[in-house]
Amino acid sequence: MTEKEDVKQRIDDLTDQINHYAHQYYVLDNPKVPDAEYDRLIQELKELEENHPDLKRIDSPSERVGGKPLDHFQKVQHEVPMLSLSNAFDEGELRDFDRRVRQGLGADPTYSVELKIDGLAITLKYEEGAFVLGATRGDGSTGEDITSNLKTIPSIPLKLQEPVTIEVRGEAFMPKSSFNRLNQAREEKGEALFANPRNAAAGSLRQLDPKIAAKRNLDMFVYSVGQIEDKEIDSHTESLAYVRDLGFKINPEAKHCKDIEEVVDYVNSWLDRRSDLEYEIDGIVIKVDSLDHQEELGFTAKSPRWATAFKFPAEEVVTRLIDIELSIGRTGVVTPTAILEPVSVAGTSVQRASLHNEDLIREQDVRIGDRVTIKKAGDIIPKVVNVLTGQRTGEERDFSMPENCPACESELVRIEGEVALRCVNPECPAQVREGLIHFASRDAMNIDGLGERVITQLHSQELVQSAADLYRLEMSQVMALERMGEKSATNLINAIEATKANSLDKLLFGLGIRFVGSKAAKTLAMHFETMDRLMEADVEALIEVDEIGEKMADSIVRTFEQPGMQKLVDELKELGVNMTYTGPKQAEAIASDSPLSGKTVVITGAMEAFSRKDAKAMVEARGGKVTGTVSKKTDLLIAGDKAGSKLDKAEELGIEIWDEARFVTETAED
Repeated sequence: MTEKEDVKQRIDDLTDQINHYAHQYYVLDNPKVPDAEYDRLIQELKELEENHPDLKRIDSPSERVGGKPLDHFQKVQHEVPMLSLSNAFDEGELRDFDRRVRQGLGADPTYSVELKIDGLAITLKYEEGAFVLGATRGDGSTGEDITSNLKTIPSIPLKLQEPVTIEVRGEAFMPKSSFNRLNQAREEKGEALFANPRNAAAGSLRQLDPKIAAKRNLDMFVYSVGQIEDKEIDSHTESLAYVRDLGFKINPEAKHCKDIEEVVDYVNSWLDRRSDLEYEIDGIVIKVDSLDHQEELGFTAKSPRWATAFKFPAEEVVTRLIDIELSIGRTGVVTPTAILEPVSVAGTSVQRASLHNEDLIREQDVRIGDRVTIKKAGDIIPKVVNVLTGQRTGEERDFSMPENCPACESELVRIEGEVALRCVNPECPAQVREGLIHFASRDAMNIDGLGERVITQLHSQELVQSAADLYRLEMSQVMALERMGEKSATNLINAIEATKANSLDKLLFGLGIRFVGSKAAKTLAMHFETMDRLMEADVEALIEVDEIGEKMADSIVRTFEQPGMQKLVDELKELGVNMTYTGPKQAEAIASDSPLSGKTVVITGAMEAFSRKDAKAMVEARGGKVTGTVSKKTDLLIAGDKAGSKLDKAEELGIEIWDEARFVTETAED
């Protein structure tokens, strides 16, 4: 052997050995060597790699220390959306979920249950066994590329045990011990403390310098397979076992339950034990175990019908209400907010809580100075749930809503049929500001770096009075803002410019039309395709669109009849903002008479002429929908070589089956 070959062999041996030890320590929780020996091997590997950088492997454990800082995070489009789950808050709602599942299937399912880790949802992609991409969930459709930071988490394998192409989803989190050490160090430095481990984990993974993330001692559990090539899996339980064998860390408390009774027992067993864990959990995830059953049940617009999350009862605490503050939303609604003596709820310091509206204040007889009970609904939104009238001292003060808007002095009105007071002045500065915050938000135009603080400065300095003004901003104006250097200003200007290319649905949601959420905006954009066609539509044309009701249709028509909205759209057009839907179509065929048009297709086995990915693209281009499991809803199975259980299932159900030759012939003819 030459000297270089000797070095390469030693680097390979060290890489394999260290990765094996790391897997035993971080994934299996079964360390085999002392820390000193592990550190010695790491140091030897680093020295060899520094002298021979061309021999460094993609799965080198030295990647764990973090690479060069990034300028910004790139956007990542999820091929399979990362949907949120519906929630259940008590045993009755769990049983309702089971009833809906059994009705949908016409059969009794089994379930898989797992602890719901309170962290950051992420997706990991591997090509032929090598880690190539890691991203945040984001809005479910688009996330951020945080690959460099995720490489620093020791329990995430850089290379799998098999050369498989796979995407997995999981939860990155910060163990309680790591969180306590981090906050202790920050306190000693006089830095602001993290409120809870979830925020600390999210903040760590959104650092542009991976070396910071590497010091935060994060961990991860994988909880599902997003996509996989050339591997047939029949159940969620089987998928967890498979990814564990590939080298991923799965939660050891996951369990298969034969029925809802076992699910309820599992949930109840954790109600009082959650504090014993080394990591935070906020509930239990329940999934129908059979992937065929999951396929059959399908999805709603927001979540799968085959899964739900049981949320632990919210913690309730008592504190003093020291004031009531009013805020004006983007639609003019006046919302009272309780200002509280700071108190810890579910691991977070709370100083504000919702009072909803004037009627609630009256019904509960809320007074300034009262002792009140607050809780977080679903462990998220703090709200006042009770007033301790028996603890009053006589110094408490009544509260009444004002007659005029606190932001613009316009008269407040109560629209017939509504509970809330509303400011109807369209030029109210508070409404304008909130509208700009909404326009730049993640589900709308998603402008990186344009958060509430920056928008408040821009608006208060009269640099931005409408969404169109954002696209007129100049570098010098942005650089004049507080804590905004040349680099940050450049990034913000570039981020604003980039959103001109957004699809119409993003813009439509960003305009803030009453009753039009992000899903309805996408439905409308897909149907009408251009802003002009949508603005020309009357109520009758709008309600012909699926899921668009008369109330929403009326709101859309009235909004686009307003001269101010027409002026804003014209200005955005002139500034180059895209007015066309450019997202994926729902079932767009290149030939209406294609034999695949409108069919639900499953592809299984190995193809000779093309990859599984290419076959899927060919089906979708011809109007078909490709799914991963065979069910009664499957129209066609395309079977390559060594087709297994899916072929058997298709034959059992009497589903049409094509071999590769038939597939090639049929797609060539259309």
